[in-house]
Amino acid sequence: MIEKYYRRLLDSVPSGLAVTDKNLKVIYTNPAFRALFPAHVAKGSLGRVVGCSRDAAACGSSDCAKGCLLLQAFEDALYSNRPTMQRVLLTTGEGGREVSFVLTVKPIADGLCMGVIDDALQTEIAGELNSARRIQQKLLPAGKWAAGKRYSYMYIPCRDIGGDLPEIYSLDGSAFGMIADVSGKGISAGMLTAFVKAAYDKKQRSPAEAISSLSSRFRELGLDEKNYVTVAAARIDDDSITYSMAGHNVPILLKSGGGITRIVLNSPPVSNWFDDPKYFEDTIPYKKGDILVLLTDGVTECRNSRGEMFGVEGAMRTLSFARTGEEFIKDLEANLRAFARDLDDDITAIAFDL
Repeated sequence: MIEKYYRRLLDSVPSGLAVTDKNLKVIYTNPAFRALFPAHVAKGSLGRVVGCSRDAAACGSSDCAKGCLLLQAFEDALYSNRPTMQRVLLTTGEGGREVSFVLTVKPIADGLCMGVIDDALQTEIAGELNSARRIQQKLLPAGKWAAGKRYSYMYIPCRDIGGDLPEIYSLDGSAFGMIADVSGKGISAGMLTAFVKAAYDKKQRSPAEAISSLSSRFRELGLDEKNYVTVAAARIDDDSITYSMAGHNVPILLKSGGGITRIVLNSPPVSNWFDDPKYFEDTIPYKKGDILVLLTDGVTECRNSRGEMFGVEGAMRTLSFARTGEEFIKDLEANLRAFARDLDDDITAIAFDL
């Protein structure tokens, strides 16, 4: 009767609980723990119970056990007979979901130890963020060709959820590239990029009209002035590029004849700042072998430890040595990582081989 009472008591605790025996095998988990780690088993090795993505079947005896902070926390408590606290990072499930949590392990009696996850809510939020990140990754361009034009791109979010959006698609024999950068970072920025992806009219051939339509739908949201979107969009035809820009302070770059042409044409950001903003477009010719590049300001405003910016000059210098769009994208990422130790903004670039 008393055992059932205590079990009901532990089952009602909102924090995740797990109890191990003297062999470090899990003999009990409460509902809160199982909700955080929906593995196939409720008892057994720690790796199996949390659904570890590494060698769960050989948990405790495989090479990964040497660096496992989860196993180490229970071992320390068992052998020292003292409570231990450990920040644990695990990769769980088939999708490789990363979860981070604080684990406190307390010896009970007869070799039993109870582990308590103190910030279970944060763990759940981290899991949701990772799910959102994987969904956002699936929304990125999947191919390498659009209307006969080869393209490459780079997308590096500074947090789990990014605020940049690269779009590449074909329509009526033309290739289209659009790059958007929304205000803010994190979850709110990710939600706004999802809106931009859904609201941008990919059936519209005119880049300026597509941006104007996006602006109209954005204003219907009624967001405050802190929310805005900068956009650069281009349509690539057989021998010309038609482009439009909205508050995008990074110019489109075109490599032509061994030199670099900066294409500058600007209109207001997509925002609620103006009642009836106007968006314009221009058309320029290109030659076979040219490279068209679209960038977000995460590239040009990337700063090193001395506060210096990578700048448009850094992007142009990288492009001047590139023979293909793919080579430019690879070199740009390498140069940015060499220039700045930490990338503290979303970084996105698209390059078309013309």
